Amino acid sequence: MHNTSAVERVQVVVVGAGIAGLNAARLLAGKYSVNVLEARDRVGGRLQNHYFANGDSVDVGGQWVGPGQKRMYRLIEALGATTWPLYDTGDNQLHLAGKLRRYRGTIPRVNPVALADLGLVMARFEAMAKSLDPSAPWQCKNAARWDAMTLDSWLQKHCYTSLARELFAIGIGAVFAAEPREISLLHALFYARSGNSLETLLAVTGGAQQDRVHGGTAGLCDIMARQLGERLRLNTPVDGIEQLADGSLQVRHASGLVQCDRVIMAVPPNQALRIRFEPALPAWRDMLLQRMPAGSCIKCIARYDKPFWREDGLSGQVASPAGPVRVTFDNSEQGKSSGLLMGFLEGDVARHYSRVGPEQRREAVLDCFARYFGEAARNPQEYVDKDWSSEAWTRGCYAALMAPGTWTGGGQRLREANGQIHWAGTEFAVEWFGYMEGALESAERAAAEVDGALQQAARAHSRESAVACGG
Repeated sequence: MHNTSAVERVQVVVVGAGIAGLNAARLLAGKYSVNVLEARDRVGGRLQNHYFANGDSVDVGGQWVGPGQKRMYRLIEALGATTWPLYDTGDNQLHLAGKLRRYRGTIPRVNPVALADLGLVMARFEAMAKSLDPSAPWQCKNAARWDAMTLDSWLQKHCYTSLARELFAIGIGAVFAAEPREISLLHALFYARSGNSLETLLAVTGGAQQDRVHGGTAGLCDIMARQLGERLRLNTPVDGIEQLADGSLQVRHASGLVQCDRVIMAVPPNQALRIRFEPALPAWRDMLLQRMPAGSCIKCIARYDKPFWREDGLSGQVASPAGPVRVTFDNSEQGKSSGLLMGFLEGDVARHYSRVGPEQRREAVLDCFARYFGEAARNPQEYVDKDWSSEAWTRGCYAALMAPGTWTGGGQRLREANGQIHWAGTEFAVEWFGYMEGALESAERAAAEVDGALQQAARAHSRESAVACGG
């Protein structure tokens, strides 16, 4: 039983203090009374900084911004932060059949047949993606057929060489943190279209991995949190949302109750399922959330006294079908002396290494780094990894996935409000689904919905008051 003396009254409650929730609150706070309730002891959600012993920091969650992400660049500027380009100079490497091959650009040089096969399947995929309207992928004339198959089944049919399929799968893992068999073809096409193209999502310079933020993307969330001040409550998991007889909502959390007119749910879909709604959410909403599992990702960073691989003319970028680290980047911060190598464990590999001890995982990752960059990479000054599937209030990264049948079986109502409950988060975006840009877009839409509803309610109340006063 909750102490009724702890009941507060505000106009809007935002559940979740990731970048979407914070931005929604920021957009509304100047006009309405707002509370932001966050289960963790920090803000940022899937954005988080790690601090090394020498004082340097690194993003262990989402980190990149790139061309076309206009909301992110505006936010960075508005908050007084700056960016720098990811190191993209020198040769990339492909680790194939135990050998390292240097190359430039996004696609490695392999045997001509596999290269041609990969080029054709990429071109076919991009053409299909361009035929979609990202605001309504279910309306595409091929939507039912594409949503009935996995990306893997499509690849098996249209990609003729095993090497081309392996290389394509590396890109899919890097973009989705999942295996091709887990994803609806329609969702893969929508996801690429929502971020312009698959090539954009895979590229560094000119693409989605172009820039980093000084102070980390989580630092942007820290600034927004300071702006919100006492409106933000940490260590406050929400466990229930109830519709009251007077038409208001009552949000139940660890230390009390908050009554409000509107709620913005700004948590990953799998976390919304933890909350008890009274009355229950419509069956279609609950089933849709159940069909949106998160990807599987462990982000791994090793810190060295300097980026020694640059001396050998290497960019720090590696692609490897063998793995277990299948992609790496030079994550060193501009203006800092330390060299940072970053790699991902994704999909099946992430699920495997989530079950082993941290030392075994560290050894496997550093073995890969040594294989790609020499024995010097085996002995970093510090090492950190972040298993997002084991994060209590996240349970997966980068974003939710749509399995076959999800978009055409209910996805058309994904962004729809449920009465006074509105939905934000990168999974509810039209543009840049799965990215911070998408989170900001969804927050703008949810905040606009709430603003419109509250203004309409205020006008209705004014008319009623005028009538009651004989006006």
